[in-house]
Amino acid sequence: MTQDTNRQLFERELAVDDPWRLDTSTFEQERYAQMLQMSRCNGDAGSALEVGCAAGAFTEMLAPLCERLTVVDVMPQAIERARLRTTKWSHITWVTCDIQRFSTAEQFDLIVVAEVLYYLKDMVEMHAAIRNLVSMLAPSGTLIFGSARDELCRRWGHAAGAETVIALFNESLSEIERRHCRTGSANEDCLIVQFRKPGGLSEQSHFGH
Repeated sequence: MTQDTNRQLFERELAVDDPWRLDTSTFEQERYAQMLQMSRCNGDAGSALEVGCAAGAFTEMLAPLCERLTVVDVMPQAIERARLRTTKWSHITWVTCDIQRFSTAEQFDLIVVAEVLYYLKDMVEMHAAIRNLVSMLAPSGTLIFGSARDELCRRWGHAAGAETVIALFNESLSEIERRHCRTGSANEDCLIVQFRKPGGLSEQSHFGH
């Protein structure tokens, strides 16, 4: 699936209410609950980065957990929908950019990147995005990654999914916890993983949830 095809698809989907059933799907609500629980593992974050905001459903949940929140999305329509949904929060910075090229001197205590990286064109872009994310993670920070699994993503026409990207993150980060969210639907099967930099806080792993 090409970048232009992805963009056209996003534009069509963002033109309707709740395009990905993020507010109504039991699976999506469970996925968000797991991500939120992992995000809170070290208490509230001083600074957080959310990569890919869709229509702002998770942004709304994440905002109360941090003093400063930066939201990056390649689609201006997604940024606008999320911004309208979170107008009561004044500590959110919005950036329209792709994650390979996003740059800041800030080090984030919490980074959340879910259901985003499989939209990148190929493994070269995935490597670039992961290197960039790792460089922005504070020494004692937490990165939460979530994705549909490899088999699903390849069926959808993407380069790779959860298992492949988790292996790439594990080249430079320590995997602390992994959870598996799935339903009876063939399209609802994802992994959510918490990472830290080696030596950052406790590195005791908890797998198989």
